[in-house]
Amino acid sequence: MKRTLAHSPQALFALMRWYDLHAEVVEFLGPRATTLFAFAISTQTDCLICSTFFRRWLIEGGENPDDLQLDDRERALIALGRHLVRDANAIPDTVFDHATRGLTAAQVVALTAFGGLMIATNVFNNALKVDLDEYLFPFRRELT
Repeated sequence: MKRTLAHSPQALFALMRWYDLHAEVVEFLGPRATTLFAFAISTQTDCLICSTFFRRWLIEGGENPDDLQLDDRERALIALGRHLVRDANAIPDTVFDHATRGLTAAQVVALTAFGGLMIATNVFNNALKVDLDEYLFPFRRELT
């Protein structure tokens, strides 16, 4: 993905801001919840690269991404991520409120921007049919 983005320095710069937003969101959600949110977005967009990338993080963290044990907040964050992809204009208030409960306005903005940048990354990879990096091959979801 980065090799493809490097054809346009401005595109590379824009999408690499993902790392800054990720770090900010991790500060208030924690690493697991942040990964679950990004994984939900990536699987909803059917992005092979990003969904496999987050499968890797989950697997390396000792989890089974196909059988995740979730608490209510994590389920709400996953639902929010999926709704952002499907129709950001139709996110049910109950989903949004539960996912953002206890967050400051600034944190809600950061989470939403992070989700938007995650979607942009997924769209980029899907539209340009960017190849999966070889280091991610072992983490691909097995098709049944």
